[in-house]
Amino acid sequence: MKLALKILLPLLVIVAGGLVARKMIRSRPPVEIHEPEVMIPAIRTIEVQPESVRLSVKAYGTVVPRTESVLAPEIAGRIIYVSPSLRSGGFFEDGERLVQLDSIDYELAAVQARSAVAQAQLRLEQEQAEAAIALREWQSLGEGEASSLLKREPQLAQAQAALESAGAAAQQTERNLARTEILAPFAGRVRVKHVDLGQFVTPGTPLATIYSVDSAEIRLPLPDEELAFVNLPLNYRGENQPLYQPRVIIRARFAGSEHTWFGRIVRTEGEIDAQTRVVHAIAQVENPYGRGKDPTRPPLAVGMFVEAEIAGHLAENIFQVPRVALRGKDRVLVVDEDSRLRFRRVEVLRSSDDKVLISKGLTAGERVSVAILESVVDGMQVRVLEEAEIRAPEVTLGEQR
Repeated sequence: MKLALKILLPLLVIVAGGLVARKMIRSRPPVEIHEPEVMIPAIRTIEVQPESVRLSVKAYGTVVPRTESVLAPEIAGRIIYVSPSLRSGGFFEDGERLVQLDSIDYELAAVQARSAVAQAQLRLEQEQAEAAIALREWQSLGEGEASSLLKREPQLAQAQAALESAGAAAQQTERNLARTEILAPFAGRVRVKHVDLGQFVTPGTPLATIYSVDSAEIRLPLPDEELAFVNLPLNYRGENQPLYQPRVIIRARFAGSEHTWFGRIVRTEGEIDAQTRVVHAIAQVENPYGRGKDPTRPPLAVGMFVEAEIAGHLAENIFQVPRVALRGKDRVLVVDEDSRLRFRRVEVLRSSDDKVLISKGLTAGERVSVAILESVVDGMQVRVLEEAEIRAPEVTLGEQR
């Protein structure tokens, strides 16, 4: 009896469970089948139109003086005067007296040289008078042609040479006397001062390092791929002045503010850098230390690091799109009339960090996607955001709707 219960009870439980499950399956409601809802991404686009774009090339460089010289005396002497302008950072004008050497010895030498000239002149006149007397005596007493010695021609030549030598020595002493006053060769500024009052200097002793302030130069390295966008003033043999000098805008930050100067590319250097393969263009800015129209603008000082933007060619029929619109190297996404994305291969003229210039591959009025989508399939259905939706704060590019 116990054995029969052990066998029958589990079977009864299984049968009862099966009957209950069958009842539940038969009483369940019918399954409703729904079509999956397709989420169409909303994207932002721009309508492209061809335009004329002035190309430009950016480069960076350091301001250097156009002319720089080491001021040095041509004679020896003791410094008895130093101009207040002759100090580091001081300005001076063309022809200004910067240094004065002790001139006493040179004044005495000039007096002696003038005395020697007077003596030589007297000697020449005496020889001329004696030659005239000798010639008259020969003509009154002698017969035939008088000899050169009788006419005192050698003595006259010697006296004439002595006079010329004394005159040259006098000119030299006068030049040395003038050289005791050292004048500025141009309007400029002092970079470094090397000597001071009371110091004895010899010919060639550096007095100061000076540079001109009429203009400043910036040496700008330009890579080969950028040269196609600008017309650089190339130097040819027999041509001293380039016919075309591109305009350049110089920008620099000083005391937390950005300031601007204008200049020209005046020349290119004669060699291409063998290591970097770049061409160096020289930009020139006139009157870099002038105030200009902006009284708050600082001088374009030597040593300042600047950014230069060189004006280039004028490109016609160019489509300008944001950098985010470019997919890969040379493709963009165009929205067709059916609001579907289509990949389009284009010809990129130039690209930068924020925009791309396209020369071929687009037509006027087409809409180019500027949305950031993780996955894109050619022919994908999209919804173009209207201007009001783009301005709404809750809308983001590429949001699923």
